[in-house]
Amino acid sequence: KDFGHKVIDQVPGLIGINLKNNFSLAGLTLKNVELKILKDKKILSREFGEMLFTHRGISGPIVLTTSSKINRLKDFEIYLDLKPALDPEKLDARILRDFHENQNKNLENVMKSLLPRDLIIYVLESAGISGDKKVNQITKEDRESLVRTIKNFSLKFDSLDDIDRAIVTSGGVDVKDIDPKTMESKKVKGLYFIGEVLDLDGLTGGFNIQIANSTGYSCGINL
Repeated sequence: KDFGHKVIDQVPGLIGINLKNNFSLAGLTLKNVELKILKDKKILSREFGEMLFTHRGISGPIVLTTSSKINRLKDFEIYLDLKPALDPEKLDARILRDFHENQNKNLENVMKSLLPRDLIIYVLESAGISGDKKVNQITKEDRESLVRTIKNFSLKFDSLDDIDRAIVTSGGVDVKDIDPKTMESKKVKGLYFIGEVLDLDGLTGGFNIQIANSTGYSCGINL
C-alpha cells in the first residue's frame, strides 16, 4: 500500500465451513454426496464427492472447494443432496420398496439401509416425521417430505472457519498493477510480487502450488 498498490481485502479460501445447525455428527464422513449453493433460488455452485462433519460444521474436499466459491458472497443457502445418483422419482421408488419389505417396523430403523445411522434423526426431524412412526402409517405426504429433505438437506451457514486454518487466502496485491510476464510492479521499477501475496488463488488440485512456482520462476529469470 505504501508503494501505491491496491490491496484486495484478504478472506480465507479452501477452508471448513461453520454451521448454525446443532448437529452432533463430528467425525461422520459422507461419500458420493452433492453440496449445493443457492442464491435467489439459482444454483451458484454444486460439488460432488466426499465431505465430513466437524465439531464446528463441515469440511472435506467438496467443502474446501465450495468455501473458495462463497468467501465473498452474502445471503446464500447451502443444501446437501444425500442421494445425488437418484432423482426424486427413483428415490421415492427405493423408499417404497424398503417400506414394503418392512411395513411393521419403525421408520428410523428402516432408514438405516438408506442413510448413515447418526444422520437419520436429523433428516427425519427436518422432514417433520417421527422416527417412532410405523412404516405402515407413513402417508404419501410424509414420503414426499422425506424425499425432498434427502435431496435438499438444509445446512445453516454461520461463517467460514478462522483464517489461520485456511489452506490459502483470497485477496492480496491487485494483479492489474503487475506485469504478468515478469511479475514486476507497473508502479515501481524493481519491485516484484509473487505467490500468494498476489490476489491469486485456485481450487484444490495443485493449482496454488503451481501459481507459486510459476510466478516465482517468472520473477526469478527476470530479476
